[in-house]
Amino acid sequence: MTTDAGAVISSGRTALGIELGSTRIKAVLIGPDHAPLAVGSHDWENQFVDRLWTYSLDAVWSGVQQSVAALAEDVQRRHGVELAEVGALGVSAMMHGYLAFDADGELLTPFRTWRNTNTGRAAERLSAEFGCNIPHRWSVAHLYQAVLDREEHVGRLDHLTTLAGYVHWQLTGEKVLGIGDASGMFPIAAGTGGYDTAMLARFDQLATEAGVELDLAALLPAVAVAGDPAGTLTEAGARLLDPAGRLRPGVPLCPPEGDAGTGMVATNSVAPRTGNVSAGTSIFAMVVLERELSRAHRELDLVTTPAGDPVAMVHCNNGASELDAWAGLFAEFARALGVEVGTSQVFQTLFTAALGGAGDGGGMLAYNYLSGEPITEFEEGRPLFLRSPDSRLDLGSFMRTHLFSSLATLRIGMDVLQKSEGVRLDRMFAHGGLFKTEGVAQRFLAAAIDTPVSVGDVAAEGGAWGIAVLAAFAAGRSPEQGLADYLDGTVFTGTSLKTTEPDPTDVAGFDAFMERWVAALPVERAAVEHVGIGSRRTDTTTTDVTEEQPA
Repeated sequence: MTTDAGAVISSGRTALGIELGSTRIKAVLIGPDHAPLAVGSHDWENQFVDRLWTYSLDAVWSGVQQSVAALAEDVQRRHGVELAEVGALGVSAMMHGYLAFDADGELLTPFRTWRNTNTGRAAERLSAEFGCNIPHRWSVAHLYQAVLDREEHVGRLDHLTTLAGYVHWQLTGEKVLGIGDASGMFPIAAGTGGYDTAMLARFDQLATEAGVELDLAALLPAVAVAGDPAGTLTEAGARLLDPAGRLRPGVPLCPPEGDAGTGMVATNSVAPRTGNVSAGTSIFAMVVLERELSRAHRELDLVTTPAGDPVAMVHCNNGASELDAWAGLFAEFARALGVEVGTSQVFQTLFTAALGGAGDGGGMLAYNYLSGEPITEFEEGRPLFLRSPDSRLDLGSFMRTHLFSSLATLRIGMDVLQKSEGVRLDRMFAHGGLFKTEGVAQRFLAAAIDTPVSVGDVAAEGGAWGIAVLAAFAAGRSPEQGLADYLDGTVFTGTSLKTTEPDPTDVAGFDAFMERWVAALPVERAAVEHVGIGSRRTDTTTTDVTEEQPA
């Protein structure tokens, strides 16, 4: 097996996927059967600087290089060969945000990530003008907010992109973006595969009214769909990935995509009436639509699959980070008692305890808002735990409360989609570390959305594996083959799933929890208003439950 794999790697019959997630950069090398051959990763952290969430570009390249180096070491260790040839390559990253460059390719302002919620005025105005929801985190909201704030750099703007688009541009010289990621920069016109031209023209008018002359169409990356060629790895790009010079240039790249799109690929949920929930630093659901929605909803983004099919996205800024913090506290307590426990054991113990907790959380409430949350109209967040005087503070109910809290905002958006719009799902997949302790978060999600939820080996190595699959698809598909057929017929044959049906008792418990949770939102708002944070501090997101929970 090792000899065969080594021959595959040496001959370049592989695809390499790199994904820059919120807390981890990961590289996955797959073979012709799409199975992972080697993995490398690097942990990184966002910073909260001048009240904005950001990552430095130096950290981007340091992390990418360390991930690729770790991958090469894994190749050498497992297969006894050097990683020099790659058959195809793809880059993915967290969606949205704002990376603005001048004509010399210099960054004009620090990277503003999806997590920022300072774009409220822009998002509200654009949503009204366009007649569709423009969320706070979308690139066009960041740009228009900069226009409204009369930021000096706007006059020197030459192009803007996402994190995946930036890395791809540096590797290939091509300013292009996969349609799924592009749909989180600016609305895509239905059936055209490109940006909505009427909305582009209206944006330029709005900028002019604000005193700035812009041609937004010229600033945005070109749009490509899954399977399209998107450039090749240049010599300079190869050195960026591997400063040691072992990796050869000339590798074809697929269009860069966002983490939502690669999550859809990794769970085989790109066909209509399928969907997936991804839980990490943020938590979001992607549901592929079979018809247009009746109207715009503030709680729903309209984006696309990597193939360009319409998707309703429920995106919540706050996911599992607060669970991580509590797990860290319990681990610290164990160490204080002289007990050394691994992170995986801590999560498994705490999550399992939640199964024995009170069905509705037992009078406890929690808000996992480390940052703002547009769905509930919070520009900033404060993590908060509270309970009624007559509640029983036991571990099981405490943990169930925090797990319910991590799903509460998602539930609000899914109610709009399922109840207000009547959208039906044939398959809902869940992936991310939140679901790795068998039978816990999967069961609670099924209760939260009153829908069967499946987990299994479909997610493989997550989004990095998903973008590697997209790279393989672009390099080796037949011209008439669509992405959904490729995934069903080539990639996911023989996969196994475990499906949990919603339990009526759990559904009733979650409904009762949500009623209290929504009623107490003013308490969270009071915490935001009265519990301050420093105007200049560095904050980080540490352990990512997506990666650290037990399998």
